[in-house]
Amino acid sequence: MSYDYDYIIIGSGFGGSVSALRLTEKGYRVLVVEKGGRWEPEDFPETNWNLRKWFWLPVLRFRGIFKMTIMRHVGILSGVGVGGGSLMYANTLPRPRETFFKSGSWSGLADWKTEMEPHYAEAERMLGATENPGLYDSDEALRAVAAKMGKSALYEPTRVSVFFGEPEQEVADPYFNGEGPRRSGCNYCGACMTGCRYNAKNTLDKNYLYLAEKGGAEVLAEKKVVRIRPIDADKGPGGEAGESGYRIQMKDSFGLIKRKRELTANGIILAGGVLGTVRLLLNMKRRYLSDLSNQLGSQIRTNNESLVTVHSRKKEKDFSKGVAIGSIFPPDEDSHLEPVRYGSGSGFWKLLGVPMTHGKTVIGRILKLIWSFIRRPFTWLRFYFSKDFAKESVILLFMQHLDSTLSLKRGLLNLRSALSTGPSPSAYIPLAKKMVDATCEEVDGAPFVSVSEAILGTPLTAHILGGCVIGKDASSGVIDSDHRVFGYLNLYVCDGSAISANPGVNPALTITAMSELAMSKIPYKK
Repeated sequence: MSYDYDYIIIGSGFGGSVSALRLTEKGYRVLVVEKGGRWEPEDFPETNWNLRKWFWLPVLRFRGIFKMTIMRHVGILSGVGVGGGSLMYANTLPRPRETFFKSGSWSGLADWKTEMEPHYAEAERMLGATENPGLYDSDEALRAVAAKMGKSALYEPTRVSVFFGEPEQEVADPYFNGEGPRRSGCNYCGACMTGCRYNAKNTLDKNYLYLAEKGGAEVLAEKKVVRIRPIDADKGPGGEAGESGYRIQMKDSFGLIKRKRELTANGIILAGGVLGTVRLLLNMKRRYLSDLSNQLGSQIRTNNESLVTVHSRKKEKDFSKGVAIGSIFPPDEDSHLEPVRYGSGSGFWKLLGVPMTHGKTVIGRILKLIWSFIRRPFTWLRFYFSKDFAKESVILLFMQHLDSTLSLKRGLLNLRSALSTGPSPSAYIPLAKKMVDATCEEVDGAPFVSVSEAILGTPLTAHILGGCVIGKDASSGVIDSDHRVFGYLNLYVCDGSAISANPGVNPALTITAMSELAMSKIPYKK
C-alpha cells in the first residue's frame, strides 16, 4: 500500500535524530514528530528565571526546554524541543566502564563493547566530542578534592559536545566539510543548560537533525503522538503484527482546541525518551499493541544519582564560569563526581532548596530542618538572598554503576513508579555525602538539596533510563538486539528507554551509539 512516509520517528532527541539522518541517507521518506518547539540561539532565555522560556508546562503555556516530573520514588529532569535533551543537557560525553557492557538484560547477547566501538567513535565525531580546554573555579575545587584523597591522577577534563573556536566569532561549518550550519566559539558563560545563546553548543539540530533535514527528512514540531496502531491485523513471518504498516494519531501540543491528525507509515521509531516512549506504549498495550512484552515499563534505572548544591561564602569565586560540566573525578570504582554550573543570573533552583538533611522518616527529616534553621538561620538566609546564586554555587552530580531498578506503570493521570529490584533510589548515598563534605570544606560552603529530597527522601535524576530494555525474548525484554519491538514488524525503540544496564555516567553518548548500531541494521531502501 501507499504510505504517507516510510518511517515516522516520535521524538527528536539523541535516538530520534540519529534515526532521522541514517534512514534518510538510506533513501527512506522520514518524518520526525516532536512535541516541543524549534529554537534559535537568540530564542533561549538569558536565565532560568524566565520560566515561560525555560520550563515546559503546556497547561500554563510555558513552552520551554526543561521538564520536571515528580514521582513517588524519583524526580525526573528531562528536555523538550526540536533536538530533545541536547538543548538543555550538560554537553558531556563520557563512555561507560566495562561493567555496563556485561550486565543487565542484554548481558551475553553480544560482545557489546566490541560491537559498539565503531558506533561510539562515529557518535563522538558527529557530536564534535572534544576535551574541555577551559577549567575554572568549580573544576579547580573538584581537582583539590581529588588531590586531598590522593587521587589527582584520576581527575580529568570532560569530553564535551561544544565548539571551542574564537569566542563568539562566527565561522563556516567546522565539522562536516561545509555541509553543516555556521558556528561560533564558546565564551564559557556556563549557560549550556538554559540553552546556548551563542551558537557554540553542538545540539542535535546542528548535526544529525540538521543534515537529516537537508537530505529531505521533515520535522513536525509542537505535535504530540497519542496513538499507534497496526493498519490491519495481518501478521507477518513469525506471527508478528505490523506487516501492513502503522497509523499514528497526533494532536497539537498547545491550544484549547487540539486538532487531531492521522498519518501512515511502513515503520515507526519510538524516540521520545523514557517518559514519552514508555507512557505511549503502556497506553497502546491496552488496546492497539496488545502483544507488547509484559516487561514494558520494567527495569527503570536512575544511575543512582545524587544532586547537591554547595553554596560558597567565597565571594571572590565565580562558579558560573566554564561549560556546564567541565571536569570529572571517580572517587572509587563504582562512582563518578562532576561539578555542574548554570550561567550567571540563573537562580531559580534556590527557591526549591533546603539544607541537606537525612533521616529515616519524613517527620524526622522535617524536625531536623526546623532545628537546622534555629541553629543556623543565616546559612538559610544567605542562600535564599544570594545576589547571584549561580556565581556562588557549585552543583555536585554524583553517579554510580551500582544497580537497582524501578518500574513505571499507568496511573490515573500520569505514570507512577513502583519498586522493582534492589534498594529503592535514595537521596542519601554515604560516599556522595563524603564528597559533598570535602567540597564544602574546600569552598567554605554549605550543602543544599531540593525540598523533595530533604523531606520525601526522593532523589532527582537527569538520567532516567530503561523501560524498553533489550532481552533475549519477550520474557526478558521489550526489544531485541537490533532494537526491534518483540511481536511487531518495523517497530523500533531508539532512546534512553532502550538502555539495558546502568552506565553510571551521563548517557547521551551511549544512547547515540546504540541508535547508530540499530540504524546500521536497517537495509537501504530498494
